[in-house]
Amino acid sequence: MKENNAYILGTDTQELHRLGVQHQVWASEAQQGWNLAKFKTGDTLLDLGCGPGFCAQELAYIVGAKGKVIGVDLSEAYIEHLNKIASLHQLPIEGYVSDFNQMNLAPNSLDGMYCRWALAWLPNPQEILQKVYDALKPGGKMVIHEYYDWTTHQTQPHKPKLYKAIQAAMQSFKDSQGEINIGRELPSLFQELGMKVTHIRPMIKMATVDELAWQWPKTFYQSYFPRLVDAGYLTPEEVSEARLEMTELENTPGATLCCPLMVEVIAEK
Repeated sequence: MKENNAYILGTDTQELHRLGVQHQVWASEAQQGWNLAKFKTGDTLLDLGCGPGFCAQELAYIVGAKGKVIGVDLSEAYIEHLNKIASLHQLPIEGYVSDFNQMNLAPNSLDGMYCRWALAWLPNPQEILQKVYDALKPGGKMVIHEYYDWTTHQTQPHKPKLYKAIQAAMQSFKDSQGEINIGRELPSLFQELGMKVTHIRPMIKMATVDELAWQWPKTFYQSYFPRLVDAGYLTPEEVSEARLEMTELENTPGATLCCPLMVEVIAEK
C-alpha cells in the first residue's frame, strides 16, 4: 500500500521491512531509555510518531492491562497495522491517525511519552512538544531519540559514489521542512518548556558487514536512494554506482560503516 505525504521514506511493504530491521538495531537503546524514565505497569504512555507500532507493542507489555499506550501517526496504513497487532495480541493500545498539529490529548492524562525520529521532520517541534507537555501529569517524562549529527554517516574505506548518494540523502533532509539534527536542540527546547533534563546520552552504531547494525543503513540505501531519483537528487546511474560500491564495501575485509550519531534526551515535567 502506498500513501502520499505520510512519511518521507514511504509506507510500502519495503519500508515496513526496513522499519522492522531498524527497530531491532535500536530496540535495546529504546528499552534503556524507558528504564531510565521508569515507565511502569499502569502507565498511560504516548508513542508519538508510532509508525507500524514496533515500540508501541513493547511499551504495551510494560504498562500491562491496567495501563494504555496511545499511538499517533499520520499513516493510515501503519495505524491499521498497529491496531491489528493490538487486537491479535490483546494489547492495551489505541492507534490514531492524526497530524501532530491536530491530535487531541487530554490535560494531565499522560505518564510519559516516547518519540523516535519524528521531530526531525516537523517545522514546529516546539509547538508539538508543548502539546505533549500540557498532557503530561506532574512528574511525567518524555524520552526522545533523534539524530544529533547525520554527517557521521561514513564508511571505511571511503567509497566516493556511495558517499555522494549519502550526501544527496542528507541534502534532501536539509531541504525538508524540519531539522534533521534536531537532537542537538532538545535540551534547550525542554528548558523553554520548563522541564528538567534528567538524562542525555549519545548513541552511536558502528558495524562490520556481519553485524545486524550493518543492515540499518543498507536497508535505508535500498529504500531511499531510488526515491532520490524521483526527487531529482540522483540519477539512476548514480544510484547503480552507489549500490555497486556498497557491494564492494561488503566484500572488503575489515570494512566498517559508521551510522549517523543519535542522542537520547529524557526530561521530566
